[in-house]
Amino acid sequence: MELRMTILIVDDEEKILEVVKAYLEEDGYNVITASDGEAALNIFKNETVHLIILDLMLPKISGIQVCSNIRSRSEVPILMLTARWEEEDKIEGISIGADDYLTKPFSVRELVVRVRALIRRAYRNKEPLADVLVFNSGDLIIDIKKFLIKKNGYIVNMTNNEFKVLKALLTNPGQVFSREKLVEKAFGFDYDGVDRTMDTYIKNIRQKIEDNPKEPKYIVTIYGMGYKFME
Repeated sequence: MELRMTILIVDDEEKILEVVKAYLEEDGYNVITASDGEAALNIFKNETVHLIILDLMLPKISGIQVCSNIRSRSEVPILMLTARWEEEDKIEGISIGADDYLTKPFSVRELVVRVRALIRRAYRNKEPLADVLVFNSGDLIIDIKKFLIKKNGYIVNMTNNEFKVLKALLTNPGQVFSREKLVEKAFGFDYDGVDRTMDTYIKNIRQKIEDNPKEPKYIVTIYGMGYKFME
């Protein structure tokens, strides 16, 4: 069965919400709407969302803050809408993690085309990462949304950075990541740690999810190349 993707539209203009929602639903997407930043974050926390259309100027919590908050814990594609023309605003949106932007007023048809392109780029040759992943009949359970990991039925405590590394590996199971690529995938280009820090993260994660950390079955080392998560 083909996955029907869900798009979250965040804008305080009711007309924009109605029109964009109608066009995207016509194009085959599930659509959820929010009229302020606080509602958007609550929806993202509790729903599976595959792409976000995000207005820059929002009540309660700004679009910039929403984008920054979401990008700190997810790689979901974000298309930012802005009524401003200043180049600095566009640069700021892209720099904190927006994948694309449109300036108001915009063509809804162009927006739909950009949405298709972002989704195609983000999910090419792979299904979006499920919210809950279960391995070996429940030996290991990872709830991405709730930031919850269970090993043999017991909750595992994991730091934020350790979870980011684990999630980066899970996003591309079977793919070998060098230390440099894993740092980039987990923390972004601006991470100021050293590559060898990754070895410490991997060691700690193995201690928490492997039956025998010295003979790992989930996160394995490919000597001379890096690490990969075994499906």
